[in-house]
Amino acid sequence: MNIYRRLKSLLAIGLSIFFIFFMCMYTLEIINNINSEYNITIGDEYALRARFPLGFSLPADDINKILEVNQVKNVANSILANKNIFELKTLDKGTANLQLKILGLIPYKNIKINVVPKIKIIPGGQSVGVRLNTDGVLVVGTADITDDNFKTHNLASISGIKTGDTLAKINDIKVQNASHVGEIVRASDGDKLSLSIIRNRKEFVIDVNPIKSEEDGEYRLGLWVRDKTAGVGTLSFIHPDSGKFGALGHAITDVDTGVLLSIKNGEIVRSRVVSIEQGKRGIPGEIKGVFYETNNPIGKIEKNTQLGVYGELFPDVEGIGKQKSMPIAYQHEIKEGKAFILTTLDDNTVEKFEIKITKINLQTKPDSKSMIIKITDKRLLEKTGGIIQGMSGSPIIQDDKIIGVVTHVLVNDPTKGYGVFIEWMISESETAGNTE
Repeated sequence: MNIYRRLKSLLAIGLSIFFIFFMCMYTLEIINNINSEYNITIGDEYALRARFPLGFSLPADDINKILEVNQVKNVANSILANKNIFELKTLDKGTANLQLKILGLIPYKNIKINVVPKIKIIPGGQSVGVRLNTDGVLVVGTADITDDNFKTHNLASISGIKTGDTLAKINDIKVQNASHVGEIVRASDGDKLSLSIIRNRKEFVIDVNPIKSEEDGEYRLGLWVRDKTAGVGTLSFIHPDSGKFGALGHAITDVDTGVLLSIKNGEIVRSRVVSIEQGKRGIPGEIKGVFYETNNPIGKIEKNTQLGVYGELFPDVEGIGKQKSMPIAYQHEIKEGKAFILTTLDDNTVEKFEIKITKINLQTKPDSKSMIIKITDKRLLEKTGGIIQGMSGSPIIQDDKIIGVVTHVLVNDPTKGYGVFIEWMISESETAGNTE
């Protein structure tokens, strides 16, 4: 009898532990589906939902200047299915806070509600050529130098200069390009040079004495440097009022070092697709294009960031920025399922292709991997095999709103890739304060 009671007691304890564990996991799953911050445009309405045991505390009285909040109690068949719903109607720009509570008693976190201006932008999809001039020169390699006595020197190794460093100044003279570096070094006559190096956004000075090369009798540092780069990508959007644009959705990095290029200036020019190399498992495909009308760039590039390149279109550019604008969607408005991308293939016109959003990663800070997308359009799959290089920057459309931009392909499955939320790119482009 004592054994029976003990087993019954252990079973009751085990069931209690399982129930507590289940409720904790269930609660965490619900919490993970609730953002810490929501951006809702003026004039829009949004229903904020939470299942038992979570609920939202009533907002302060002064919230009514920004939001009209109506609590709706949803009657359900079970406790777990019961929903606590707040219907939010926006009134004016500003920020308000709702408090998420467990069992209506235990505060868990604040939910920030930002009422923001309605932003409309023109979707891109055009193939563009990108030309960048770096700020200073990028060290892309190092080399040994043999002097008059046939002694070998590697100044980079001795001084600590690394591939990926930026050479910004020599003797406080701002470096203009690779040729300028060569001119200064050759004129040094072997005297000490103070090199201003930038690494990981920190600047420091390294002193070196150039070596006279036995090969040609000229002074050298033994550094391979690059001052410009060029490539083909996709225009993502244009803000119709300011003329600001965004493209690519990811940073332009040096092909040899992978370092994000710090730019001095740059341009976008018209590009024509000449061939398409299909993507295959383990081998990314590529859109190959050529620049044309290179003497008539369509815009200037002002910055290169982890979320793309940004700048301003030149006035009266023919055929660019004349399309109809569309509102943007914030991340809480995006849903898994059917969507479209706009991109340019071998017929050199912007076309619409169907995709599926398979996963949405809720984010509190900008990141290029905001969602996972899958190409489902048979015509696009036949042409490209999926997402290929050169399609980065293609805008993603869902429910007649621009929701994001294509950024990367999954190399092991070219039918899939990543997209970045359009709200992050709008923020980077500094057009968030511009309304429709």
